[in-house]
Amino acid sequence: MGCVVITGANRGIGLELCRHYVKAGYEVYGACRKASKALGDSGANVIEGVDVSRAAGIGELARTLDGKSIDILINNAGVLKSQSLGDIDYADVERQFEVNAIGPLRVTESLLPNLRKGAKVALITSRMGSIADNTSGGSYGYRMSKAALNAAGMSLAHDLAPRGVSVAILHPGFVQTDMVGGAGDITPAVAAERLAQRIEDLSLETTGGFWHSNGERLPW
Repeated sequence: MGCVVITGANRGIGLELCRHYVKAGYEVYGACRKASKALGDSGANVIEGVDVSRAAGIGELARTLDGKSIDILINNAGVLKSQSLGDIDYADVERQFEVNAIGPLRVTESLLPNLRKGAKVALITSRMGSIADNTSGGSYGYRMSKAALNAAGMSLAHDLAPRGVSVAILHPGFVQTDMVGGAGDITPAVAAERLAQRIEDLSLETTGGFWHSNGERLPW
C-alpha cells in the first residue's frame, strides 16, 4: 500500500491515525517524544525522541527514515495553551509557535528527499487559525501559531506542486482528546477516519485547501 509517517503519534488523533493506516495495510511510522504502550501495540514502527521543535529530534526522524520512500506525511504533533488578554504567558506563545507552526515545516523540509512523486503532506491545523472564523477572541498563542501553520501550508503547496506532491491543511473537528480535557463532539477514531478520507481525496488540483475533516471548506 505504501508508507505513512505520522508525528505526535503516541496518543489521541495521531495514535488513531496510526491504527487506521496499519489496518489499511500501510507501513506506518509513528513519531513521538516518548512512546505510549498503545502506540507500541498499534502495529506501527515507533520512532521515539522526536520533539518537532528541536533540531536533534528532527535529525533522529530523518536518520531513521533515510532512504525510505514516503507516500503520506501527516504533521500531527501540536500543543495547546490557553491564554487571555491581560494574562498572557509569552513563553507559552513561543512554545506553541515552535511546535505548531515551525515544527511541521522542519519535519517536511527534512523529509523532502523521502517524498516520492505523488506523495501527500497533511498538516493537522485548527479552524482556530482562521481569521475570518474568529468570533470570540482569546487563545492568542494557539490561534496565531495555527494561522502561521496555515500560511506555511499554502507556501508548501506551491513549492511542492512541481515535485508532484500535494498538501492538505486539515481541521480535525472538536475531538475528545487530552488536549481539550476530554471535551469534544467526536472521538479520535472518527476524526482519524475523516482525516484519512480527506487525504485520500487530496490531489494536485485541490492542493493548498483548508478543510474541515467532515469535508467542509473552511475560510481563511
